[in-house]
Amino acid sequence: MAVVPADAAVRTAPVLPELHELLRLVERGGTLLHCRELAQVSAGGAQLPVLAITLGNPDPSVPAMAVIGGVHGLERIGAQVALAYLGSLVRRLRWDVSLHQQLESVRLVFLPLVNPGGILLGRRSNPAGVDLMRNGPQDADRAVPWLVGGHRFGAWMPWYRGPAGGPLQPESEALCRLMREELLGRPFSLSIDCHSGFGLHDRIWFPYARSRRPMKHLAEVHALCEVLDQGLSPHPYVLEPQSRHYLAHGDLWDHLYDESITLDRGIFLPMTLEMGSWLWVKKNPRQLLSRHGMFNPLIEHRQQRVLRRHMAWMDFMMRATQSASRWLPGPETRWDHGEQALIRWYRRNRA
Repeated sequence: MAVVPADAAVRTAPVLPELHELLRLVERGGTLLHCRELAQVSAGGAQLPVLAITLGNPDPSVPAMAVIGGVHGLERIGAQVALAYLGSLVRRLRWDVSLHQQLESVRLVFLPLVNPGGILLGRRSNPAGVDLMRNGPQDADRAVPWLVGGHRFGAWMPWYRGPAGGPLQPESEALCRLMREELLGRPFSLSIDCHSGFGLHDRIWFPYARSRRPMKHLAEVHALCEVLDQGLSPHPYVLEPQSRHYLAHGDLWDHLYDESITLDRGIFLPMTLEMGSWLWVKKNPRQLLSRHGMFNPLIEHRQQRVLRRHMAWMDFMMRATQSASRWLPGPETRWDHGEQALIRWYRRNRA
């Protein structure tokens, strides 16, 4: 049953278009969606809710997929991609019998606006000046790039992690709590966190950000990559560990993935969609004159093209999540997948 959003959410919706769109989708989805408020943050004189949307089968024995957006306030396109996919599902729910059948055997979780205050203020950080993807408690196991990899100098500089030993920020805590409640501990779960970043390619990153050592479920990631290459070819994505580009302290997905291993119940694969913003800047160099233009397509038709570009992949990932038992490697193939993954992604690290 859909939960009516808090009065504060309704009042502040007009000042944040993405929040207004999210509330509109919740209303259109009716009883097929469940909306709950995880936290509230203050920004620009407004109280903004952090809202989670769930649909599909809540049974903890079925696989689950989460779509996350808006972790970095400057990267509005991430929130918009998450909202666009949720919107496509809401529209299909009116007529698509096959989607209703799918939802009987999969759980879908959306958190499109993790950092509504940062989006409203036009900051990478949350209103307290903390970079949420540097806010986890763990440190990298070797040197990280100065500042970019996370620091504790102060909120006046970007990539600030927050005070040492302090609690997670409310937005970070809300994200982690939602993942624990909805994904961790299931037989199989997968998350997609939508970001934009410099580069000419759309990349799909998996852990680790804090270490160059392979993750425990590398064989499973390789099997998923093979399914993607075979089932959605050609596609524009480069699948790789984040550590191939840089190391960072405090990555929340590293934190949650390590927690899932400690639980030792099921497989949790956190993925980050890193959209290549140079694709947009290359076509419109004037975007470099705007801080938002470095991370978002500013021309309307290009923005719509980006939103459409990722819908097929997200739908494919939902199907892969639902059918995970059909492609996950078994005891007889897991070693081979692991060896192929080491050759594919870690050859340089082993040299």
